[in-house]
Amino acid sequence: MDEWLSIGDVARRTGLSVSAIRFYADEGIVAPAGYTGAGYRCYDARGVAALELVRTLRDLGAGLEEIRRLLADEITVRDLAAAHLALVERQMGQLRTRRAVLRAVVRQDSEAGQVSLVHRLASMSDDDREQLVEEFWTEVTDGLDVREFVDYLRPWRPRLPEDPTGEQLDAWIELADMVRDAGFRRAVRQYFGETFADAADHGRDDPSTEAEVAEQVEILAQARAASEAGVPVDSREARQLATRWVALAGSRCGERDLTEVRRQVVAADPEPQVARHVALLGRYHSLTATINGTPQPVVRAPASTWLHAAVAALT
Repeated sequence: MDEWLSIGDVARRTGLSVSAIRFYADEGIVAPAGYTGAGYRCYDARGVAALELVRTLRDLGAGLEEIRRLLADEITVRDLAAAHLALVERQMGQLRTRRAVLRAVVRQDSEAGQVSLVHRLASMSDDDREQLVEEFWTEVTDGLDVREFVDYLRPWRPRLPEDPTGEQLDAWIELADMVRDAGFRRAVRQYFGETFADAADHGRDDPSTEAEVAEQVEILAQARAASEAGVPVDSREARQLATRWVALAGSRCGERDLTEVRRQVVAADPEPQVARHVALLGRYHSLTATINGTPQPVVRAPASTWLHAAVAALT
């Protein structure tokens, strides 16, 4: 026969209090193996193991009825664990959202009326988040011929994962607040309007203009790929693209002297525009990378800077 232990010995082995062991016995969860002549409860090894399991399950949040069913072989440990895992994950998601909201409130030193707004931003559905970002890009590019540029930025749209980290939620709240800001929208729209003014001013019904725009998009795409691949600006491929770029610039401005066009292109240093882009949209790109869990981007205009250097290298 197995050794029987007193309730005090069981308490020391399991870490449960004597009153807790009595409670589980009275509730029919783990009955004692027997009683002493004086009427004290005693437990065998099976009972001690059951009580240790009960303690673990209670620490994990299981209810008495669930534990009773498990010990009665009505449910499996896997079923119980799966149910509580789902519950814990939901609770963790809620806690992460609350933490992100509280961090945002502290960071922004928000007024009482702003707390609800921050909470709504953190609790948005996937569709609501997508709509907010789409509305931002639609407003800042409406009426401007910037389709190629916006399509280039599309992979950088924020996509909050199903189980975001606290850092990702923090980044989303900041970005959502940024793209909602009317002043930020006006600044971005003005930047696009000035940057792409030439393309916006051309007549959309002119077939030659459509061909020129298509040519521009193609050259920029090839230049971007060459830049990212580390193609030297004085290579044969670079010279071909630079020559096409100068010819296109001459065609669009009506200048036949390509030497003069090249001089004008070289004189038009893109770096100030790149710096302005970084100052205005650098934080947007950085937050988006955090939300998406991707490397922080190098916010620059690789196509324009690479092409500028390639044109300057022409002899």
